[in-house]
Amino acid sequence: MGESVFFFGEGRAEGDPKRRDVLGGKGAGLAEMTSLALPVPPGFTIGTGVCNAYLRTRSTPDPVRGEVAAALARLERSTAARLGDAAAPLLVSVRSGSRVSMPGMMDTILDLGLNDAVAEGLAGKTSAHLAFDAYRRFVSMHATIALGLPREPFDRALDQARARVAAARGLDGTRWNTQELKRMVPDSDLPAQELVALVATFKAIVKKGTGSDFPSDPQVQLWQAIEAVFRSWENHRAVVYRRMHDIPDDWGTACNVQAMVFGNLGPNSATGVAFTRDPSTGERRLYGEWLPEAQGEDVVAGIRTPLPLRAGARGGARPDESLEARMPEAYRELDRIAATLERHFRDVQDLEFTIEDGKLFMLQCRTAKRTARAAVRIAVDMAREGVISRDEAVLRVDPAGLEQLLRPTLDPQAPKKLLARGLGASPGAASGHAVFTSEEAEQRAARGTPVILVRAETSPEDIRGIDAARGVLTARGGMTSHGAVVARGMGKPCVAGVSAIAVSYESQTMTIAVQDQTGRAGEPITLHTGDVITLDGASGCVYEGAVPTVSAELSGDLGELMAWADVGRTLRVRANADTALDARVARAFGAEGIGLCRTEHMFFEEKRLRALREAILADDARGRVKALATLLELQREDFVAVLREMGALPVAIRLLDLPLSELLPTEPQPLQALARSLGMQASKVAQRSRELHEKNPATGHRGARLAVTFPALYAMQVRAILEAAATLREEGLDVQPEMVIPRAMAGAELDRVRALIEGVAGEVARAARVPVAFSVGARIELPRAALLAGHLAPGVDFFSFGTDELTEATMGLSRDDAGRFLPAYLEAAILPRDPFVSIDRDGVGVLVTTATEHGRTAHPGLKLGVSGAHGGDPASIDFFQRLGFDYVSSSPLRVPGARLAAAQAALRARGREGGHGSV
Repeated sequence: MGESVFFFGEGRAEGDPKRRDVLGGKGAGLAEMTSLALPVPPGFTIGTGVCNAYLRTRSTPDPVRGEVAAALARLERSTAARLGDAAAPLLVSVRSGSRVSMPGMMDTILDLGLNDAVAEGLAGKTSAHLAFDAYRRFVSMHATIALGLPREPFDRALDQARARVAAARGLDGTRWNTQELKRMVPDSDLPAQELVALVATFKAIVKKGTGSDFPSDPQVQLWQAIEAVFRSWENHRAVVYRRMHDIPDDWGTACNVQAMVFGNLGPNSATGVAFTRDPSTGERRLYGEWLPEAQGEDVVAGIRTPLPLRAGARGGARPDESLEARMPEAYRELDRIAATLERHFRDVQDLEFTIEDGKLFMLQCRTAKRTARAAVRIAVDMAREGVISRDEAVLRVDPAGLEQLLRPTLDPQAPKKLLARGLGASPGAASGHAVFTSEEAEQRAARGTPVILVRAETSPEDIRGIDAARGVLTARGGMTSHGAVVARGMGKPCVAGVSAIAVSYESQTMTIAVQDQTGRAGEPITLHTGDVITLDGASGCVYEGAVPTVSAELSGDLGELMAWADVGRTLRVRANADTALDARVARAFGAEGIGLCRTEHMFFEEKRLRALREAILADDARGRVKALATLLELQREDFVAVLREMGALPVAIRLLDLPLSELLPTEPQPLQALARSLGMQASKVAQRSRELHEKNPATGHRGARLAVTFPALYAMQVRAILEAAATLREEGLDVQPEMVIPRAMAGAELDRVRALIEGVAGEVARAARVPVAFSVGARIELPRAALLAGHLAPGVDFFSFGTDELTEATMGLSRDDAGRFLPAYLEAAILPRDPFVSIDRDGVGVLVTTATEHGRTAHPGLKLGVSGAHGGDPASIDFFQRLGFDYVSSSPLRVPGARLAAAQAALRARGREGGHGSV
């Protein structure tokens, strides 16, 4: 074969399974399974480079067409069948396959190669039901995917066929909605004559929609399908998914053409999805779902609620409905193959299989997506089993996923009203307003409203709604349906297959046949858009209203993994914390100090705000001193509480960075109310408000500028910090306060503020009975500060990078407003990722690098830290590791993820240096 098309079958594979960049994940898995002599239907993979070439020119290169023709001829020899031959019909599937899993985001066409003659030939060799069931599936799939027609006319015709079957049974199918029809008349119940009629109806829909007959030439069908798969790389949902998961646009997708095997051949046939371990819990046993007399799309699309693979699996199915009970030989073979593949890949595998008349075939293997909880358990278990090293276990877990693991769970003591039970498809708990469309989910979430997306079944088109929602609820589908897989990948709770729910998109409601704890049916209730519900994605329960939650802990497998991570970590991890409670939570999650204590947040309480307003409105020094004395007492209490909580760990306290203009109202009524509360003339308050008013307070009179123009305010804070430290040192605590000067931009400015700090420190030292140690740092959040870091460094002990603010100043963006247009920049690939989520290495990163190099050149012992959103982002943490930072600081809940990301960055660094073989 040539350089673009790779055959697999007959016990060997031409493609190198390690070249996922060429074969894609699906193609690499098929090649690997073929090389392991597993039962894989033969076929060939068209490499990702062909997709990219096609997308550039909208045509497939002639040499590739020749390679595909040769591969197809080889496939025909291997199967003793021919594409388009009614006497020996070959049908194929045409599937996408990116190098990383993108579940449901791109397109697949099954049963390709059918026309009227081939369908009759296939019917003679198998059955009319199989042949025309496959034919109607193929026509609707090919028409909607390759020819671009909408799905609705085909779905409507299928519903009408189901209604006719129901009527023949003496039932009034016209009174049922689509969901009820699918449940009462499944595909396997459609008689052959209805399927034949459906094919004719579907063809008429194609003729009406395109003006041409449905293509009957299998060669035409094949190339239409291949190029449709390539185009699906650019469809909207695939683009959205890539943006969410930082998948490059230039990777492209491979295309896999494979001989069909039929899970809908008869009662001894089936299809399903299996995981070598439970993807929700990490439990070590075969896990998955199957459907008798079905094709693979029926399972993953959630059209039917599938059955468990093994007897006794959770989900409520009877033991005799399991694959283990119904087809024990096929189950044992699947179990053996699953164990073989997990040992071979040294990781949990996601498998697709089909059983054709009792014979098992493997259609896909790939690294399984899993919840954060499962990822931790699997990594730790595999290390204990000796399958992987501890360092590999650390590298296996996504740091970003730990935040979902540490989110609160439902309070077991809280009262709950159970509405329904389904399958716990993705663990976690979420409360929100029920919505029934992805558009509604996006709109409400954009306004800050928590929502639960409720669907009869999700489709890949719901990707944005799932992303916007707190959780997902489906009436149909199972643990391996699209909605469940995507929700797990996003870390969102999902309850699937809730048969007691009937969803009406027309009325935007769901009707629930509520059962009590004994299973007895009660009066049905109807919930509307906006009604609040709670999901428990672990138990599969749906509750009415919002249910309280309880906090999580670091323990068990996660605690052990974090201990392994901390062994090789060089980058310290602190937390952003403004209160003693925040500090306590941070320490519980392993924070090694506070990297950012924002003192302006301490002034939002009414008593403090009143005193601060009195200070800035005072007519004379006496009034100002009195107000500042009140603030001193309050601030001292604040700092005692925070420093005591952290003990000997360092606490970086950012001095006041609040625009004074924001402290005073501008509207007449609030001004008068403030004046009355302070016992002042309203005209005076209004005059002072006008004097302080700034058109752009974000870049105005704040930070270090307050120390220059209002030194008494900064002196009060410094005194409060040092007196709090002295008090705690008298108690025997070796506290380590670090004072951070915000908005620094000049060496002379820093010298002036440092002199103020040293002066106050001298006064406190003379009054205290114990020495008070402290350090002083500059907050690097302005481009000028970064560029002149060599001038700033000699006057301070450390740099604290405020990369959120530095991003705003460098890129001219506002964190509060950029969300209105940044998505368009990301979708158009103008920016690779949100710069407020992951640091902009090409711009802001250059400034950070410059400041680091110049700062440490001027002050070799300079300590470097960063706080803000980037302090918890794994990609940014890797960047700071490379620069040799001392610490990162994140929100308390992100501390464990930051610890893990820092450990992974250190392991990768050792791997780059050639000193770590497991990386």
